[in-house]
Amino acid sequence: MRYFLTGATGFLGGALARQLVAAGHQVTALVRTPAKADALRRLGVTLATGDITDKASLRAPMTGADGVFHCAAWYKVGEDGAQAEAINVGGTRHVLEAMRDLRIPKGVYTSTVAVFSDTDGREVDESYFHSGPFLSEYDRTKWRAHYEVAGRLIRDEGLPLVIVQPGVIYGPGDTSGIRSAFVQYLQGKLAAIPAKTAFSWAHVEDVARGHVLAMERGRPGESYILAGPSHTMVEAFQIAHAITGIAPPSFHPPPGFMKAASVLMGAVHTIVPLTGQLSPESLRVLAGVTYLGSNAKARRELGYAPRPLAEGLRETLTHEMRLLGMTPPA
Repeated sequence: MRYFLTGATGFLGGALARQLVAAGHQVTALVRTPAKADALRRLGVTLATGDITDKASLRAPMTGADGVFHCAAWYKVGEDGAQAEAINVGGTRHVLEAMRDLRIPKGVYTSTVAVFSDTDGREVDESYFHSGPFLSEYDRTKWRAHYEVAGRLIRDEGLPLVIVQPGVIYGPGDTSGIRSAFVQYLQGKLAAIPAKTAFSWAHVEDVARGHVLAMERGRPGESYILAGPSHTMVEAFQIAHAITGIAPPSFHPPPGFMKAASVLMGAVHTIVPLTGQLSPESLRVLAGVTYLGSNAKARRELGYAPRPLAEGLRETLTHEMRLLGMTPPA
């Protein structure tokens, strides 16, 4: 099969590209700067210069594809969100409309459980709907892409699209804030772990495999949550402690503390722009928030089978410890 892939230079997209090539498929990846995509070229991936914000650049490399995987997204919580609308909403519209115009037989779009926002401790399924407000620009723009772009094209035009919704994705090669927290923990620099904040944690290789299964077995028009097991951040670092022997911080600020800090930093932000972990947005999404989704439908219909967090964290932390020059656990 010949597949067209966006986001192949990213964490998830790169893992998906490797799995597709390993399975014998031909992969064409849309990349903004081919000179910076040597890893993909070495895999045998065909590189096409383009950008999802430039609709005209999609047509030629997508023509003749048997399927489309649209993984590219802007995801940096706590950073300037000026590009979020153009990439997450506009870019998704461009990719899916090109898929429609070229009559591509099937597509898989990478959404997120963040479109559900804070689930208040519940593991919700694909039928759950949240209409706002949203905790971050990422949540808001991915919601628009999911419902106003992908959902509309499925409903009104019969686009043969499967939507997949990962939770938190972790693993070797991660570049997100989750990875930063674990690196700080290993270095003894992590000051606190927020109480009650919880995610559904899925290893990147499992999520990539879930995308392949969605293309092979998913029903067009359906959504599938590709979440892993649910754990609070406190539990995740307790698991890390059992693996590495390194004690995590004992300070677990409650949601009220984090929300107050977010308000305070919001006032500071009007004077001195803040990014990263101290930004109002970052503090807001860690204030006892739960981004939790049930993978029961994906297990039942796709055969999706994510690994336990302890297993995935052992591999991830071993990788990070080696990068830091530390002796990993036996």
